[in-house]
Amino acid sequence: MSAFRVVMVTSPQGHEEELAKKIMENNLAACINIVSNVKSTYRWKGEVKTDNEGLLIIKTTTKKVESLIKFIKVNHSYDIPEVVSLTIAEGNPDYLDWLDAETAG
Repeated sequence: MSAFRVVMVTSPQGHEEELAKKIMENNLAACINIVSNVKSTYRWKGEVKTDNEGLLIIKTTTKKVESLIKFIKVNHSYDIPEVVSLTIAEGNPDYLDWLDAETAG
């Protein structure tokens, strides 16, 4: 199993930076990219909805994912926040070493 993950989380537009800062302050990631103005179309309680959101692209380690999910569930404003973890199969070894070092502890 890979030791590294990319975790994607959508957030209400305007709240991305606050959530990203809290994640970083709790040492749950090495880096977070914020993509603003993501248009999401989804089904919620039987209705199709479209909203503008932000997308957090979080780089972390596999060992941090469970804690990250729990943290997001507590600190996110959505009833059921999107948290999708993707395995990093390959990457720049220097970057992955940095990612590992920045999430140690």
